Amino acid sequence: MPIAFRDAADLDDLGLASYLRIERSARGSTYLGALFTINARGEPIELVYNALETPHPLLWRPADLRRHAERRLTTSLLSVAESAPRLLFCLADEVGIELFAQDVEIELPIGRVDRPDDAPRRSTDAARPAPSHRDAESRSLPAIAGSVHVVWQPAPPAEHSPERALFEQLSARGLLLEPFARASDALREIYGPREMET
Repeated sequence: MPIAFRDAADLDDLGLASYLRIERSARGSTYLGALFTINARGEPIELVYNALETPHPLLWRPADLRRHAERRLTTSLLSVAESAPRLLFCLADEVGIELFAQDVEIELPIGRVDRPDDAPRRSTDAARPAPSHRDAESRSLPAIAGSVHVVWQPAPPAEHSPERALFEQLSARGLLLEPFARASDALREIYGPREMET
């Protein structure tokens, strides 16, 4: 007689989360992008990627070049992705706040993940607008994992919603920052080692 069991971690109903990674070369002309999708257990579901060589980078204002590249890469990744995530995460110091506030409209909660102070960061453009303290405070949910802070665009997932349950599960499993590292490793594997901003 088989042993009766129930999978206590049956998380399939929570849906998927996608992680947007955009990296820039040290000279600023090449951008690499990845959209990495996982389930609530952290298992990989889909990876889409692209590279963008920006035209005549010396003729652009740095903030405009970054914004142009972020928009082009993001729309190219979203247009080929086959997964339908409930949440989309990006790194706050890697993607400008205006990407999902003004340039790309998307119908799901966007979590801007702020790395802890001891985590490596890439340099940011001085022209990048920072959310006001009051705005950031009103749109943030504490991460269960402790040191990772998430600010939501346009608003946090509603209490008792599947999106909120997915966020809490990802946070409890340490999956707010780690998938970005996997996406970055995939870009290195696909495009080879490059001199990228850190």
